[in-house]
Amino acid sequence: MCCLSSGQKVNYMHNKYYLTSLQELESEAIYVIREVAAQFDRPAILFSGGKDSIVVTHLAKKAFWPAKIPMPLIHIDTGHNFIETIEFRDKLVEDLGVQLIVGSVQEAIDKGRAVEEMGINASRNELQIVTLLDAIERHKIDAAIGGARRDEEKARAKERFFSHRDEFGQWDPKNQRPELWNIFNGRKRMGEHFRVFPISNWTEMDVWNYIAQEKIAIPSLYFAHHRDAVFRDGSWLPNSEFLTLREGEKLELKYMRFRTLGDITITGGIESEADTIEKIVMEVSATRSTERGHRSDDKRSDTSMEDRKRQGYF
Repeated sequence: MCCLSSGQKVNYMHNKYYLTSLQELESEAIYVIREVAAQFDRPAILFSGGKDSIVVTHLAKKAFWPAKIPMPLIHIDTGHNFIETIEFRDKLVEDLGVQLIVGSVQEAIDKGRAVEEMGINASRNELQIVTLLDAIERHKIDAAIGGARRDEEKARAKERFFSHRDEFGQWDPKNQRPELWNIFNGRKRMGEHFRVFPISNWTEMDVWNYIAQEKIAIPSLYFAHHRDAVFRDGSWLPNSEFLTLREGEKLELKYMRFRTLGDITITGGIESEADTIEKIVMEVSATRSTERGHRSDDKRSDTSMEDRKRQGYF
């Protein structure tokens, strides 16, 4: 010990470690993903090719680095996907060296497990439910990790990190388990499984800032580009072989992008000049509309998302 002369004082400076908000969210998500790996035998990541599932996959990569992601990706292929989404999915799977499980809605229709909707507003979105549940049962998945966030939609705001599903794959929002102090209860009976949402507390802005920070590759659909589209129900619905024009409607060439990705039949775009991540971040920070406000599947009723989730939807 050093000796101090009379009147001298010691000023002890303690180093403090601060996390940014994004670092806190990342740490929380990685913790949840590792809890899944620790508590479940056959987990999987639900991968749609959208920005949220891409971020979850990136977080899983960081959670287990330098090892490979120790669980497969599950993609439910409706047959009505954007071509760009499928190309991006296949490249990502190849780069990561992970297993890809594909559930086919068309196969479910051919086997009589699902019935094709008819009419001008027909969609295969709801048909994903039985296809997903079949894939979960076939591969004995006991925890399916998804990219849903609480700020997206009121039904998703009711979800916990560990969301219990019964033996029929159904969700009961009134029968969710407490998660005090980030303690997660993954106990289940035979035939039951969990949906797990590591980025529940993230906002759309957080996702885009994280993509910018981590330099994460995303499908070109998120960037502004020229595309033929028709204006319907408040957004620009892209032209495709599945689009039936109503009387009086006409296609227009628009410079547009998509804030959220789903089937090409239900995903509406917005007019935009945001062709870089930085421009997207600026655009999102100024917008006053929700990203799922351009999804026609959510406009069928006020409770459409919750109704689908109760049946086993993502």
